[in-house]
Amino acid sequence: MECGIDFRHPRRLDKALIRSLASARWLRERLNILITGPTGVGKSWLACALAHHACRDGFSALYLLRTPRLLHDLAIARGDGRYTKLLASFAKTDLLVLDDFGLAKLNAENRRDLLEDRYASRSTLVTSQLPLAQWHELLGDPTLADAILDRLVHNAYKLELNGNSMRKHHAGLTQPDHCTA
Repeated sequence: MECGIDFRHPRRLDKALIRSLASARWLRERLNILITGPTGVGKSWLACALAHHACRDGFSALYLLRTPRLLHDLAIARGDGRYTKLLASFAKTDLLVLDDFGLAKLNAENRRDLLEDRYASRSTLVTSQLPLAQWHELLGDPTLADAILDRLVHNAYKLELNGNSMRKHHAGLTQPDHCTA
């Protein structure tokens, strides 16, 4: 799975861990992956690569939408009667990818949606700009936050990336960023 992954760009990406994840053992063991880091370090790209690799290994994967859009779509599905069917399809999927978690505040309905339990039955991959230490506060309700994070975090590989934007690196920009008025 190394193909296409830039390990030279300094972002704390562990080559041995990526090789291990490429074995898909984490999917067979129904573990999760949490990828955090600043904008542009390749969180979404890596999530897509892992999901693609999972499919090539015979697992089903669903790279939904960015998490805010997913939560919006779930609210609409609740209103038009598709909610239960939609959750059932998520429950059958070996790997569910939630991208850009934490970009917006969550309401009570969103928290209940996230509590939907995949623990020990399927794998979930989450990307976020927020460090894990801020997820509890983001979730808001302390009791639900404890329940959600207990199911998600404690059986997860955690990739904490850092560094400059890969977009800037790949675009070959050499001038400092600045805005003029």
